[in-house]
Amino acid sequence: MPVEPTEPRRRRVDAERNRRRILTGAREVFRDHGVAATLNDIAHHVGIGVGTVYRHFSDKEELIDALFDDMVETVDGYLREALQEPDAWLGLTRALEQTCEVQAFDRGLREVMLGTGRGPQRQRQMRDRVAPSVDALVARAQEQGTLRADVVPPDFAVVQLMLGAVSDHTGQPELWRRYLVLLVDGLRARPENVQMPELQASDDAMQEALAASSARSVRGTRADTESARGAQGGRRPGRDSKSGGQSG
Repeated sequence: MPVEPTEPRRRRVDAERNRRRILTGAREVFRDHGVAATLNDIAHHVGIGVGTVYRHFSDKEELIDALFDDMVETVDGYLREALQEPDAWLGLTRALEQTCEVQAFDRGLREVMLGTGRGPQRQRQMRDRVAPSVDALVARAQEQGTLRADVVPPDFAVVQLMLGAVSDHTGQPELWRRYLVLLVDGLRARPENVQMPELQASDDAMQEALAASSARSVRGTRADTESARGAQGGRRPGRDSKSGGQSG
């Protein structure tokens, strides 16, 4: 006969369920509305009281940190799976595609994560978490002779930035896949490969530059979005009144 959970355990289960609902709803709201979204917007979207959101997350930054931790865990999981793949090239390119899918799917969330004061810190946290796996994937693929020998791990951060820019600047969320094929083809080792110029910047300098560039791109995208919304609001007054107010 199944044992009924005790009341404290039931409350913990309910609390964790609500926390996951909030995170799922927040991802959807931030994806659609970016940094303009408030905790009240998220509570309304999930169908709970805003007080429940505040019981789990003291402010919007804490909620964003939790979403970021989820994203890092997802990307790190893809990389760890890639390391288990005997074919290093297959593992590397599959992980690159999966990571780019996360990036493309959560463009609004990326705006939220990188467009706030903790953006550079979050970039560093991501790098510190995934860098050992990326280093190992690159080394394995080069040892197997499938990845060009002059590729270095920081090149993959630049590839992601390039592919992200395709969607950012064209507004076509799936167009990056076309250019992923092109870039992956250029990464493959061949006898006729032309030697690339050396990467002159250190890994740390490159990552700092990429973090700054990503933040600038996010701010530019946000400004364009707000300008467009303002124009729409001028034609149809009151449309955006719901998303106003102070951040949670």
